[in-house]
Amino acid sequence: MATLLERVNTLISANLNWLVSKALKANSLAVVDEYIRKVEDNLEALEDAAATVGGEAKTIKRKYDEFNAKAMELDKNVDLFLGKGKEDLALAAQNRYNTAKRLAEAYQEQYERQATEFQKLLDAKLKLEAKLTAIRQERVELQSMLDLAKSKELTHKVVEGVGGLTGAEAGLAEMREEIQRRLDKASAQGEIDANRLDKQIADALEEEELQSQLAARRSRLGLG
Repeated sequence: MATLLERVNTLISANLNWLVSKALKANSLAVVDEYIRKVEDNLEALEDAAATVGGEAKTIKRKYDEFNAKAMELDKNVDLFLGKGKEDLALAAQNRYNTAKRLAEAYQEQYERQATEFQKLLDAKLKLEAKLTAIRQERVELQSMLDLAKSKELTHKVVEGVGGLTGAEAGLAEMREEIQRRLDKASAQGEIDANRLDKQIADALEEEELQSQLAARRSRLGLG
């Protein structure tokens, strides 16, 4: 029983702030869940022990009441026999009285020890239940905090992904601009080539006009 109470007192004195801090650092509720499991196991053991000790206390109390009542009855009988001058009966009753009184006192002592032990178990049970309630509430809050942290981490990853997409879009925009510059250059070159062709045609037409003029002069001069 002492070992059980020692384990329970260790759990009761556990630093919940330390447990919470450790869980947050590890980003896991495993340490809290392990503490809760130990508390639940020891609560079950406490309830069983308290029921056993409480039952024994009731049994011992009943025996004490029985022998105490018998001692009181025998005490009266001793006085009665003495009053009637029945020494032998008074002597026998006195002997039985002494035995009943001794047993009643022994059972009373046992009962007081068991009652004290029973009360210790009940007190430990109440304290451990309070500790369990507190850590369960802490666990709910911790779970919310960890879920929020995970949500923020996911949001951060999404933002980073969007940032990467933005960079890719910037690269695509730069590529489109480069292609547009090449198209503009090709278009300008086409215009230059067209102007060159027009000049060649004009030059050819002008030469043909000049040749025609020269042919007319040859004919007029009879140069055949």
